[in-house]
Amino acid sequence: MKKQNINELDGKTLYNCVITGASKIFDNQNYINKINVFPVADADTGTNMASTMRAIIETAKSDNSIKITAEAVADAALIGARGNSGIIFAQFLFGFSNELPDKESISIEEFAVTIKGAVQYAYDAIANPKEGTIITVIREWAEHLITRTDKENDFYHFLNHSLRLAREALKNTTKQMDKLAKAKVVDAGALGFVNFLEGIVEYLKTGEIPDLEELKSVVIEFNEDHLEHDQITYRFCTEALIKGENLNKSTIKILLEGFGDSMVIAGSTKKMRIHIHTDRPWDLFEKLSHEATIIAQKVDDMVMQNDIASHPFSKIAIVTDSACDLPVSIIEKYQIQIIPLNIHFGNTYYLDGITMQPHQFYKQLDSSPVYPTTSQPSFKDFYNRYNYLSSHFKSVIGINLSAKLSGTWQNSLNAANKVSDQTGKTIEIINSKKVSGGQGLLILRAIEAIEKGKTHEDIVAMLPLWAHKTKQFASLTTLKYLVKSGRITKGRGLIGNLLNLKPIIEVTSAGIVENVGKATSNKKSSDLLFSKMEKVIRGKKIWGYAINHANNQKAADRIAYKMEMLTGKKPKYFHTITPVLIAHVGIGAVSLAVMLE
Repeated sequence: MKKQNINELDGKTLYNCVITGASKIFDNQNYINKINVFPVADADTGTNMASTMRAIIETAKSDNSIKITAEAVADAALIGARGNSGIIFAQFLFGFSNELPDKESISIEEFAVTIKGAVQYAYDAIANPKEGTIITVIREWAEHLITRTDKENDFYHFLNHSLRLAREALKNTTKQMDKLAKAKVVDAGALGFVNFLEGIVEYLKTGEIPDLEELKSVVIEFNEDHLEHDQITYRFCTEALIKGENLNKSTIKILLEGFGDSMVIAGSTKKMRIHIHTDRPWDLFEKLSHEATIIAQKVDDMVMQNDIASHPFSKIAIVTDSACDLPVSIIEKYQIQIIPLNIHFGNTYYLDGITMQPHQFYKQLDSSPVYPTTSQPSFKDFYNRYNYLSSHFKSVIGINLSAKLSGTWQNSLNAANKVSDQTGKTIEIINSKKVSGGQGLLILRAIEAIEKGKTHEDIVAMLPLWAHKTKQFASLTTLKYLVKSGRITKGRGLIGNLLNLKPIIEVTSAGIVENVGKATSNKKSSDLLFSKMEKVIRGKKIWGYAINHANNQKAADRIAYKMEMLTGKKPKYFHTITPVLIAHVGIGAVSLAVMLE
C-alpha cells in the first residue's frame, strides 16, 4: 500500500530516504564487489560504498529542515567516504547540500534543479572523468528529472519514473567502456547508485524504514576475487581527509599530479577527502602536510591484497603492528599484515612506516616546533583488518607489542573477539611482551612453524615459550628523547646529558623496559650492549637474532660483526627502527634481540 502523496520534501523525509537507500547498498555490496572492474578490478567498490553509507548512518542526524539534514548527511559521507565511487558520491551529496535553498522543505522542481547543480560538483571532483561510470548515471538521471518537473506532483511517482531511466543508463555503461564490455558487467559504482535510488523509491512507496541499530551492525563484506598484477599501475590505494582555511582544490590537484592515477578530490574550502593510487604515499603525505592538516588517512596495498586472494602463503594469517620493525621484503614474502601505529605532529598525524618513513621522521623530529606523540591503532583499524582476513584465511594469529608498553594488544584482542564471534573464525591474539626485533623474531618463528606444517593450535601454544626465550637489549645515544617523550624527568635528563650518559635498556620477560646500565661514549655503549647479551647467551644454542637501529649504521654493523663471531650465524634480519619507536628511544638507538632454541 502506497503512503500518502508527498509534494514537498522535508528534512525528516530526506533522512529516511537516505537510510533506506543505504540499506539497499548494504544488501547488494557483495555483488557490487564481484562486478568491480574499473578503475582497477580490486573487488572493493561495494565495500567502499557500504563504508560510506555506514558513516552516514552512524553520525548524521535528521532535522525538520532539509538544508540542515542534507548538510549533516554530506558531512558524514565526506568523513567516511572510501574509494573512487564512495568519494564521488560524497561529493555529489555535498553539492546537493550546498545547492539547496535554505528552507525546511522543497518542491519537485526545486529538487530537480538542486540535483542538476550537484552533478557538476561530482564532475569537478574527478581528475579525468570517464563516461560509462557512476558519474554518467548520476548525470543522465539528473537530466531526466528536469524533464519531468511539470508532469508530476508527487515525489514517489516523480522518482519512480526516473528510476527506470537510471536503470537504463546503468545498463548502457557496459557499452560505454571497453573494460565493462569485456567483462560483460555494468559499472559497479553506478550499480551502487541505482541501488540507493531503489531504496529511496521503496521508502516513498511504503513509508517503511529499516531499523537503525540493525543497519549499524551490518557486517561490511569483502570479496575474494582478485586482479592480475599487470592491472595494478600503482601499488597503494591512498586516501586522506584534510582540513584547513581556504583550501584550494586546484592547488591540491597540482600537488597530487605526478604521484599516480585515479585521483578524486571532494569537499569544501575547509574540509576535503582525497583519493589516489600511488607508489609513494609517504612522499605524498609529506607534501600534503604543508598545505593542510591531515585528520584521517588510509593506505591499502593492492598488490598484497591481490597476492592474498590469488596466492596465499598459508591458511593461517599473521597479523602484527608496525612496532615489529620487520623489513618490507619479509613482510611481502610472507604476507604479514601490519597494522600501523600513529604518529602525531600537533594536529597532523601519520601512519607509522606507511605515510611516514624513518628518514622523514629524522628530518622532522628536531625541526618541528612540537615534539611528536604516538598512539595505538584503533579498535576499528583492527576490526576492519580481521574482518577482511576472515574471508580469506582459515584462522588468524595476531602478535602485538608488549601490553605493558601500549594499548595496542588490548584493541587487537577486543576487535579479534568481535570478528570471531561474528564470523566463527578462530582468531588468537598474543602479547609478545617484546617490541622491535624481539617482536619480529616471534613472528618469524611462527612463520617457520607454519612452513613446517604446524597447526594453528601448535603455534599459539608455543608462542609464549618463544617469547620467554627472547632476550632484548637496546643502547641509546642520548637522554634527550626520553625527556621529550616524558619517559624521564627533565632534571634526570639534564644530569645525564651533563655526564654524557648513554643508557642501556632491557625489554624484560614481563614486557616492561628497565634501565640496566650506562656508558659514557657511543662506542662504549654498543660494547656494553653486546656484553650484556653475551652474558645471557654464552654457552646456549640460539635460534636467531635481529638488529635494528635508528640512523646508527656504524654501531649496528659493529654489533652484527661481534654477534656473527660469537654465534656463527648472520642475523635473521637487519633493519631500521620504525618512527613510532624512535619518538621514544631517539635517533642513534640500537636494538639487539636474540631468541634461544
